[in-house]
Amino acid sequence: MMFRTLISLSSFGAAELLRHGQAWCTALALEAGADSVEVRGELLRNAARELPELRGRAAVYSSPDGLWRADGTLDAEALALGLSRAAALEAPRLKMAIGGFDARRSRASLAELRARLAAQPVELLIENDQTVSAGTLAAVQRFLAAQAEAGLDLGLTFDMGNWHWLGECPLQAARALAPQVRYVHCKGVHRRPDKWVAVPLAQSSAPWRAVLRELPADVPHALEYPLVGDDLLAVTRAELTQLRALHAERSLAHDLA
Repeated sequence: MMFRTLISLSSFGAAELLRHGQAWCTALALEAGADSVEVRGELLRNAARELPELRGRAAVYSSPDGLWRADGTLDAEALALGLSRAAALEAPRLKMAIGGFDARRSRASLAELRARLAAQPVELLIENDQTVSAGTLAAVQRFLAAQAEAGLDLGLTFDMGNWHWLGECPLQAARALAPQVRYVHCKGVHRRPDKWVAVPLAQSSAPWRAVLRELPADVPHALEYPLVGDDLLAVTRAELTQLRALHAERSLAHDLA
């Protein structure tokens, strides 16, 4: 299977996306050599206008909404909106976090989720976010167990960086969740005195190479860290080249093992 490299359009920064629009950023990403992009729902300026402009150019639609509300009920409206926007983009995948999923209160709604997903072609992927309810290893594992019991087979978007915001070990998470991972957000991190920030992989203070080695190599990988510079096209092209080189190293090591 060909290794696919994506760019999460949030990597260009909210200011750039809101000024230029996601179609402009998509064109830049594709010119730099990305295979596709992840469109960000929270940064659409005008969905009715932008989604048709992006049709056929995105592999993932990222919804800013959680699948379950804070009270543990399924947010059917958020799910329907995410699915409809992914369909409008002709994107094969929708990415969402589980939000307020509760293994006890939310269990009955898993059957409804299964029915809604069975009626359409978009694949739903669950992402570990930066919230305790939806981003810790324990929370993700509880959800995975519950959805499997309900007859679902949802894959994961593994965000390498988000674990740090919650004091979690990304390497432990990678080892535990690798069989369910179908998409990887590549993100370096750096600890400032007051908070964690996302940085390019080469600048990361985390053991990102070890994490990548634990994750499946044959799933799409997306850059999701700030892409900035006077020559944004050259910066983006260089980061994509690095990501492909890392994949080649992993493939060679696997072949030699």
